[in-house]
Amino acid sequence: MGKLIKNHWARLIVLTAALYQIAAALSGFFWPKIFWDFLTTNLNPAVRPIPILQILNLLLGILAFAWEWPLPIFAFAETAMHRSIEARLAVYPLSALAALLLYQGTNPGIYYLFGIGVYFWGFSEGEVVCPDPWSLPRRRTTQGGRGVGRV
Repeated sequence: MGKLIKNHWARLIVLTAALYQIAAALSGFFWPKIFWDFLTTNLNPAVRPIPILQILNLLLGILAFAWEWPLPIFAFAETAMHRSIEARLAVYPLSALAALLLYQGTNPGIYYLFGIGVYFWGFSEGEVVCPDPWSLPRRRTTQGGRGVGRV
């Protein structure tokens, strides 16, 4: 059996959250609603009449999608930002917060939280994101040319 590569698993979770967040933002333009409006109506100006929260969710969803699926048109692959798990752990909580504020975005917010947890698990075990997307880390070689462990 192979070893679970946590950053690949977290990437799939966050890709799902990003696509769902984009869909939630688009539906939020037609049916604007704050998730927490049963507690207070003070947050309603964030969605109506100017859709600030919907635009923020749309931009954060597109950013997360471009970050996790680094196609050549996004010009994000093989950059230091793409390989940084620390930057992901700094940005994705903000995406989760924005998603959790919007009524349609509660599920992507929960997905982001799971993705953050898996990224942190991989980070704490010393995993690295490879420069080439969806590739495996190269093995270190010793004097005999045999692989010793993951880089």
